[in-house]
Amino acid sequence: MLPLKDNVPTRRFPIVTVALIVANLLVWVTWENMGQGRAFEDSVVDGSYFPCEPEGSCHDVGYSWPVNALTSMFMHASWAHILGNMLFLWIFGNNVEDTLGRVRFLVFYVLGGLAATLLQTFVTLGFGTERDAEIPNLGASGAIAAVLGAYFVLVRGSRVLTYIPPFFIFPLPAVFFLGFWFVLQLFVGGYSFVQPESGGGVAYFAHIGGMVFGFLAAKPFAVGRPRPLSPTY
Repeated sequence: MLPLKDNVPTRRFPIVTVALIVANLLVWVTWENMGQGRAFEDSVVDGSYFPCEPEGSCHDVGYSWPVNALTSMFMHASWAHILGNMLFLWIFGNNVEDTLGRVRFLVFYVLGGLAATLLQTFVTLGFGTERDAEIPNLGASGAIAAVLGAYFVLVRGSRVLTYIPPFFIFPLPAVFFLGFWFVLQLFVGGYSFVQPESGGGVAYFAHIGGMVFGFLAAKPFAVGRPRPLSPTY
């Protein structure tokens, strides 16, 4: 399922959301060279987050982890990866930014990404293989999952125009859309314990960690802020 738009207007232009999208695209186009050639491989090693050292024994988190946990949020593995993430960020981020305010939203986004990385690291080091721990973690989806969790809590009564391949487009209640997305992460993430290949290289527990952070932190971050605008029909 892909979201196309929601029906909740914003009070002002979502500057931070747009800036995050632009930053991700700039990193993809310039530093990662759009996934082409040796420059892409080097940038993955330099900017991704590794639960363990790329070389050597796996006993602790990887080198430069505080910096790389942040830089990895702005890196992606393919056009589909970045375009899908940016679509979700645009659809849901503008309303969360409008509700939290620009500064709080940026802090929330970064903390959500770090919470996502923390849970994925815990699961990888505690239950994965040494090889799993040497796979780079990259992508904005953990931070965006936190935004989805906040939207679920804060923006009630909205609908999301949803595309379901190959032919169906219709509005769904946002709580259903986001609830289904979260349950899917839980199901596939849990199943990957018994069938590791089912994960397909996706950090499902980063998605889970980010969204749980969003569930828990949305209301504290929204204290003193106006409620979202009502949906339009």
